[in-house]
Amino acid sequence: MQTRRDRLRAATVREISETARRILVEEGPEAVTLRAIAREMGMTAPALYRYFGSHGELLRHLIGDLFTELTDELHAAAKEADPGDLGGKFLAVARRFRHWALANPREYGLLFGSPVRGRHEHEEVDFAEESARRFGWTFMALFLELWNKQPFPVVSDEEIDPALRSQLARYRDEVGVDLPLGVIQQFLKCWVRLQGGVSLDVFGHLEFALDDAEPMFELMLSEIAPEVGLTYTPPPRDA
Repeated sequence: MQTRRDRLRAATVREISETARRILVEEGPEAVTLRAIAREMGMTAPALYRYFGSHGELLRHLIGDLFTELTDELHAAAKEADPGDLGGKFLAVARRFRHWALANPREYGLLFGSPVRGRHEHEEVDFAEESARRFGWTFMALFLELWNKQPFPVVSDEEIDPALRSQLARYRDEVGVDLPLGVIQQFLKCWVRLQGGVSLDVFGHLEFALDDAEPMFELMLSEIAPEVGLTYTPPPRDA
């Protein structure tokens, strides 16, 4: 049972994280400093060190909060889909990922832009890493469910470039899934296209050609779906 002191500390940590996010959104990542957060909260910068040991640790906590929010959004999208419609579930999660990213571009940049210092300051897995793994598992779980219920054609291990094959095997061991390497390769191919396309859109790198990148995103989904044995359906008109 939490004591009153524990509850007050948790509330302050939450306020620090919320303040850091507000500064991130309004002024950009460079403005998220301990001094700026302390000023917004009416505290002194040294007082923040009672809650976070460094600027990097604070940012890592914010990253953990953001990954948690994004993951909860994706889980909600999956639950809203028909449980028996694997294609609908995959498309709903992919579209919600893009929607969150476009609605929160600076938060997305913090998660998927340049790595934030602080990750290697200690050996144990921190809150940010745990939250990032939970996020990543959301997509891997979809592939596991799909493969277990309706396997799709994949290349054999021998058909994979040896240099890539060893890396796929290492990643499979790290994730701890019992899947053919061809499935792991297909999973990463889909992720590269999905996250790469969303990043180009969020960071404005498609504006040279497209005013609205959603049709291109949907075209990509329509090409990915049959590769993993799913049927593509356009998004609802009121989406």
